[in-house]
Amino acid sequence: MRSISVPRFTLFSEAHALRNALVLFIITTLFYAIGAMLRMVQELSLFWPLNAVMAAIFARYIWLNRIHYYVICYGAMLLYDVMTTQWGLASLVINASNMVFIIMVAQLVMRDKRHAGRDPGPINALRLFYYCLVSAVFCALLGALGSVGIDRQTFMPLLADWFSEQFSTGVLILPCVMTLTMPHQLTGIRLKQLLPAFTLVLSVLASIAVGGAGSLAFPLPALIWCAIRYPLPVTCLLTLITGASEIILVANSVINLAVSGPLHTAQLFSTRLGIATLAISPVIVSTSVAAINNLIRQVSLRADFDFLTRVYSRSGLYEALKKQPGHPEQNLTVMLLDIDFFKSVNDNYGHECGDYVLAAFARQVHEAVGEKGLVARMGGEEFAVAAKTEDPLDGYQLAEKIRRRVENYVFQWRQQPLRITVSIGIGSGSVGNKAMIDIFNELLVEADEYLYRAKKAGRNKTCARSQAEEGQLESATS
Repeated sequence: MRSISVPRFTLFSEAHALRNALVLFIITTLFYAIGAMLRMVQELSLFWPLNAVMAAIFARYIWLNRIHYYVICYGAMLLYDVMTTQWGLASLVINASNMVFIIMVAQLVMRDKRHAGRDPGPINALRLFYYCLVSAVFCALLGALGSVGIDRQTFMPLLADWFSEQFSTGVLILPCVMTLTMPHQLTGIRLKQLLPAFTLVLSVLASIAVGGAGSLAFPLPALIWCAIRYPLPVTCLLTLITGASEIILVANSVINLAVSGPLHTAQLFSTRLGIATLAISPVIVSTSVAAINNLIRQVSLRADFDFLTRVYSRSGLYEALKKQPGHPEQNLTVMLLDIDFFKSVNDNYGHECGDYVLAAFARQVHEAVGEKGLVARMGGEEFAVAAKTEDPLDGYQLAEKIRRRVENYVFQWRQQPLRITVSIGIGSGSVGNKAMIDIFNELLVEADEYLYRAKKAGRNKTCARSQAEEGQLESATS
């Protein structure tokens, strides 16, 4: 199915300070308005996304952590309150508590970034959970203190509401915003891929139908399934949507927790904390899956490629050949290359120089072969090339191209020029009805025989079977 390229776009740029300031002001105002629209009857915020969103933005873009950007964010909050509330001086304290959460989370996450690579992904997900917990405590203390007296609210209910709301929205929103990416390409989505998301929707509907406190956990298995099947950004987004939906559904009695009368602060407090605790589970699973997949790719890369020369290893070459389509009339040329008198390079210049020569030699061979074939290091100073060629003569000419390129190349080691030569043995034949890996193994035996003849004939030679007489074709050095 055809894919559609998606242009890359970023809201923030280190080189555009004015645009950054404008975007920060707009985002702050937008999410402040969203939170204000979700206020409860007692003026307590039901779902307040602003702090978590801004904390994630500051944590994601390290260069935004400047005093003037924090001031712009704080100023946007105060301006909105001036236009929409009568809080007066209380607004200074309440919005200062918002900034406490934003700055604490951003600074803690940036500390982790400075120590990146020390811990695996799941540990970082747990740390994010703890960072939201600690930041919510300090934010709640200041926010509750500043809110006392607004609509006759007392300190302890305010503290519970502030803490549970900041903690739950932080756990739900931070992973989503911090991992959010635009896809480079949009491809067709199969129905089978939508099954985890479809199951998630059914689990939320089941929560509504069944009710009770336990129903809040119904989406967890579906979220775990999503974490296994979908990338981390998608999992975080689905977790955010599910958690936010449950909080709002419970608050509006759509999900009935079997509580008599209107929803009390204590029940909302418990609901938020429960959902936040459940929400971290799929994030941890998703980061675990991402870490495992990344480890598998790294192990596969180390197994398939030679670390020193950056060409295929022996096992990597075999795996690559298994994936190569073969045609009966196609000609395959297999070359074995051996650097002449390589031991003298190690003896005279040291093994560090020998490693440099091997890497530079592999690069020269790879550039000479290009897209025509595969290059692998078979061991020591011996390399192999498997190339699809028009006929045996075309393969022989490619080998000669490699030999002459190496002979004429000057290797520079610590400002000292070095020259090396290479002996090449060739095996060439049609693929026929055999698998690519089987014909390669047969031709490799032939190439090994002619490599021995090239060395015996004086080295710096290319030796192959003659098409004309089924004997030997040898080329002397020019």
